[in-house]
Amino acid sequence: MMRIGYSVEGSTDRALMKGLQHRWCNKAQLMEGQFRGSSGQSRRREIPNTCIELIFKEADIIVFLRDANDEDWRDALRNERKHCRPEHQHLTIFGVCHRNVECWICADAEWIAAKTGKPAPDFRIADPKRVFEHAMDISSFDRKEEEIAKLVQDAPLQNWLSNRSFEDFYDALWQKSKELGCSIENLRSRPQKPQS
Repeated sequence: MMRIGYSVEGSTDRALMKGLQHRWCNKAQLMEGQFRGSSGQSRRREIPNTCIELIFKEADIIVFLRDANDEDWRDALRNERKHCRPEHQHLTIFGVCHRNVECWICADAEWIAAKTGKPAPDFRIADPKRVFEHAMDISSFDRKEEEIAKLVQDAPLQNWLSNRSFEDFYDALWQKSKELGCSIENLRSRPQKPQS
């Protein structure tokens, strides 16, 4: 059984990982690393520590996923990668969401609107995080992880490729899947919805 180690910043990111795992590698075991900080200094220290922890747990791959927030996602991605030790690089995939993971989930505004019963224009904004949280009725007491994971599992991911940061993450996963024998669907072979 494949073991997928991962480290994320929040519950929606964790739900995204679970949804992708159910969709692409249903028999794989997910193992969350114990990331302990969110500052730049913490990340420099914790990325190598998380790799060591997950390698000890026999992870076949380690995925780091975080939001760019106000940073350029490409710069944030470069910074993440440089904190990974050379001996761990062959095991790691880094994803940095442009702004936040909700931008990926809401990349297809019509689809997410149909799923949540909210108007599509509400999701066609630069940062749909608050709209998505409201539409999903997310609270500090109920993060709706299972519901979000199911959304991701069933999402038209080929339409998410319009978000360059998701496209980069998908490409890294696609390449690694060839090495590990996990069947990730070829999103580029599916018709993509035209940009509006």
